[in-house]
Amino acid sequence: MVDKTVYLAGAISGLTYDEASKWRDHVTNELGRFGIKCLSPLRAAIHLRHAGGLLSDCEIQEGTKPAVEAMSTPRGVIARDKFDATHCNILLVNLLGAKKVSIGTCVEIGWANALNIPIIVVMEKDNCHNHVFIRESASFITESLSDAVYLIKAILQDY
Repeated sequence: MVDKTVYLAGAISGLTYDEASKWRDHVTNELGRFGIKCLSPLRAAIHLRHAGGLLSDCEIQEGTKPAVEAMSTPRGVIARDKFDATHCNILLVNLLGAKKVSIGTCVEIGWANALNIPIIVVMEKDNCHNHVFIRESASFITESLSDAVYLIKAILQDY
């Protein structure tokens, strides 16, 4: 069986660990029932759960293990996210409720788009990401995560 993977892109900066992971956990559970693996940029970052808000400059909590620190540095974050965004079968981008543009997510869209990886964007019509570069890079745009999950299953599921 060929691995079927979806990278779960979306805002992280300014959110708590739980806020940033709640939708990712939901989608992972939904797609996992169909043998579709999800990759979260928050994996192996449980040490951030007690941080007040997740920061864009990847600050490291004192006392973490060296390997954890390496994956939490700006270089580690970019290496992992770039690998995921360029090796997945589908990039799922959840921008629902965004208050400011997620620069990292926009870069991930660019990486995936350059490799012709299908991109499913979830955002409202008045979302701050509603821009020609996002709209034209997206394979599909929807306003609900449930519709995005349906599209992913339609693309990746064996019939």
